This record gives sequence, C-alpha cells and structure tokens, in this order.
Amino acid sequence: MKVRLNENQEIVNAIKEGLEKTGGYCPCRIERTEENKCMCQEFRDQIADPEFEGYCHCMLYYKSLED
Repeated sequence: MKVRLNENQEIVNAIKEGLEKTGGYCPCRIERTEENKCMCQEFRDQIADPEFEGYCHCMLYYKSLED
C-alpha cells in the first residue's frame, strides 16, 4: 500500500492553495470540522480499508494497493 500525491500538478497546486485559504480544512467541504481537516477522516478510513484503491474526495491523494 502506498499513498501519494495526485500526478496532476495543477490539481495539487489548486488544492494546496485551497488548504492554505481554509486553514488546512478540505476546500471541497463546506463544514470546518476535525473530520474535514486534511488528511480527512473519510480518506483515513479508506486508507485503513485493505480493498480500497483510489483518490481522496478532493483528488489530492491517491492510495495504491501496490508498493
């Protein structure tokens, strides 16, 4: 299992800019709760799922099943 940034640098830059503006909260979410602080609870749960492979909600991170 490996977690990496999205290969699309434009998406990475846009999300990182949004994170700066929101104080570290996912810019794709309206609520500013601890669950939505990057790396969000939803993606941490997906990382814990051995069957899950894919992007987090905002497309910043990608979890690969391969090392």
